[in-house]
Amino acid sequence: MLQKALVLVLVLASIASCIGCGSTANHYVYATLPSANELAAYREDPNSGVLTQIAGSPYSVGDGARALVLHPSGKFLYVANPGQNENDISLFTIASNGALSEVFPRTPIGASASVPELLAMDPAGGYLYVANVGSNNISVFSIDSGSGALTQIAGSPFPVGLVPLNMQLTPSGNYLFVSASSTPLGFIATLSVSAGALQTVSLTHSDGTTPQGLAIDPSGSYLYVGNTVQSNSISTFAIGSSGSLNEVHGSPLNDGYSDLLMLILDPKGQYLYVANQGSSNVAVYSISSSTGLPAPLITSTSTFAFSTESSPSFLAEDPNGNYLFVGNQGSSGFGIQAFGVNGGNLNPLFTYRVGNAPTSIAVLQ
Repeated sequence: MLQKALVLVLVLASIASCIGCGSTANHYVYATLPSANELAAYREDPNSGVLTQIAGSPYSVGDGARALVLHPSGKFLYVANPGQNENDISLFTIASNGALSEVFPRTPIGASASVPELLAMDPAGGYLYVANVGSNNISVFSIDSGSGALTQIAGSPFPVGLVPLNMQLTPSGNYLFVSASSTPLGFIATLSVSAGALQTVSLTHSDGTTPQGLAIDPSGSYLYVGNTVQSNSISTFAIGSSGSLNEVHGSPLNDGYSDLLMLILDPKGQYLYVANQGSSNVAVYSISSSTGLPAPLITSTSTFAFSTESSPSFLAEDPNGNYLFVGNQGSSGFGIQAFGVNGGNLNPLFTYRVGNAPTSIAVLQ
């Protein structure tokens, strides 16, 4: 459920970022359709945002195709297939017109790994990280720069010990943070990265339960953790040079709303946006440049929160920080709202109505 809204949020973010830019370069949008075991591909008009399905799309892919990620070179696309009799990764090459061609055979995630549902790639495109929620571990593959082929590295899959909820790589690619739920507190595992290999450095209490949301500021100095399920708090940790996490004095911050589900930082790391699923709003915080702590943003509203449609679950902001997109999962159907951003303030622009949706998306520009 969580990734469905994110799919469309990122589509809209891609569209909005190029509206009015005057560019004639094509952009491509790829989305997984797990119920149909398909991968859809579209060309996006960079000026109007109109999506046109590419000839040959949708493409067949593995059972229950759940997540996908693009290689930084724009040449390759990877899809995680967690379905029965699959537990593998599909590799597609990307043609100049955006068309896809799958390279067989698919790559198994490992005999001791199951249910791959999260993908991450290091900034240089040298390694693919696969979080396996059925086996509580992470498979790591090296990526051939010429062919895109995956080779599982020695020691993979690497144990996490608990079911992964989320994972984030630091901007340097030297550390991977993995959140997991436990009783009475959730955990953040810090794993060091060396040539793709993972080694647990520390295990830190998230200072709340169910740490679903993770965000790292652009400088890699602070990790923000959104604790949901009864906690509804935001924990702030300073990231040490060794990847250690030290909670900042004054953390955690009570969000004041219910079912805090996701948080993101703007591209400059000045504002933190929090989706409160149970309160149908997005709370906005300014970030202290000296301590890294979030503080409620002083706006025209007394509650520092901006109303959304029901059950806001995902957030995405365009690279320039001009638009924020909110994915809502209310009973009336999936709705995607677009907000203009001005000094952290959110101004509603429009809402898209959507039905059943893909579970993940990647945008090639």
